[in-house]
Amino acid sequence: MHIAIVGTGYVGLVSGACFSEMGIDVTCVDIDAGKIDGLRRGEIPIYEPGLEELVRRNAEAGRLHFTTDLASCIDDVEVVFSAVGTPPDEDGSADLQYVLSVARTFGRHIKKYTILVTKSTVPVGTSRKVREVIEEELRLRGEDIEFEVASNPEFLKEGAAIKDFMSPDRVVVGVESDRAKEVMTKLYRPFLMNNFRVYFMDIPSAEMTKYAANAMLATRISFMNDIANLCDLVGANVDMVRKGIGTDARIGSKFLYPGCGYGGSCFPKDVKALVRTGLDHGYRMRVIEAVEEVNERQKSIVVDKLRNALGDLQGRTVALWGLSFKPETDDMREAPALVIISSLLSAGAAVRVYDPVAMPECRRRIGDVVTYCNDMYDAVVDADALALVTEWKEFRVPSWSVLRKVMKSAKVVDGRNIYDKGEVLSEGFEYYAIGK
Repeated sequence: MHIAIVGTGYVGLVSGACFSEMGIDVTCVDIDAGKIDGLRRGEIPIYEPGLEELVRRNAEAGRLHFTTDLASCIDDVEVVFSAVGTPPDEDGSADLQYVLSVARTFGRHIKKYTILVTKSTVPVGTSRKVREVIEEELRLRGEDIEFEVASNPEFLKEGAAIKDFMSPDRVVVGVESDRAKEVMTKLYRPFLMNNFRVYFMDIPSAEMTKYAANAMLATRISFMNDIANLCDLVGANVDMVRKGIGTDARIGSKFLYPGCGYGGSCFPKDVKALVRTGLDHGYRMRVIEAVEEVNERQKSIVVDKLRNALGDLQGRTVALWGLSFKPETDDMREAPALVIISSLLSAGAAVRVYDPVAMPECRRRIGDVVTYCNDMYDAVVDADALALVTEWKEFRVPSWSVLRKVMKSAKVVDGRNIYDKGEVLSEGFEYYAIGK
């Protein structure tokens, strides 16, 4: 089976590598010639555990190819995946220019029955626009070539994307015909041999499923952050509350961990887009609007607690552990660390930072306005306070005695609630967490 994937960002590259691992011939397409040249040399443009080895192995085996020209391979493929970006416009809606550009190229060059599958996260109704663009291109060519559109949203977690793709808990596919269903079943069968979990549905439902899933997860996070903030005010311990409600089978324990807000490429963008979709149809998504509001406020919680610990931040030195929006990625899109750094600098503080992989990305985004340190202990030298922002594994069991020796004052703000309060206090530190 031969397929093409347009877009070699996070979704496209992971998808291409995993499909090729199952013996499918995959051509990854991107208009960025520099990125394609790098991939041909084995250079991976994103950080994802295991991805570099997977790309290298399948490229060497001749199953994974890279090109800047979709037209050069479209004659050979049965399916073209569109995995290009859908960044938010100023009004929060998804920018579909790249998705529709893929559709135009598809319509200009297909010569036989081919399926265009949208893997990008797009608002409900996008497939209709995609179909209209393709039909327009075929009319301009004077051709009557059969084609189909489909929707196949991704549910990959950054840091565990390969595992998620190779052993998915479900695959959602929106199709319009039995023929398209058969092709997509053939494509995904190798991943689901033991328990076939492909859910076929109409295309609008597939498009909505992606937004609804991310909005639900974001809602759980913002809900727990709201509960944690109230716990601080009433003297409750959010860890106990989380365990107490998480054992209810109707609720479950996942995504009930309070912190300093969510970020990344999906939740912020998709929540905004869902709110915008509602407004476009004359309906206010009031719960989702509140989810976004709570999250934006929560990104300031670490700075608020640093002020409680230090008072005036002018002239203070603050160490930050973690920059990426979550562990096991260098992604800093909408990362709470960016808000925290900006607030600290505006308040006159000096900021020392350490992250296992995201410091180059941080430097690319904000330059050298902070001090980039060699390791977690280098970051806290002469610091007035330490703030844990991203819960990387190497931060879980620090040497408190070393911190006491090198820090100017023993104050810790735990922005992800990963430390035991009693232990930290017993080591002689002032401890500030969220909701406990």
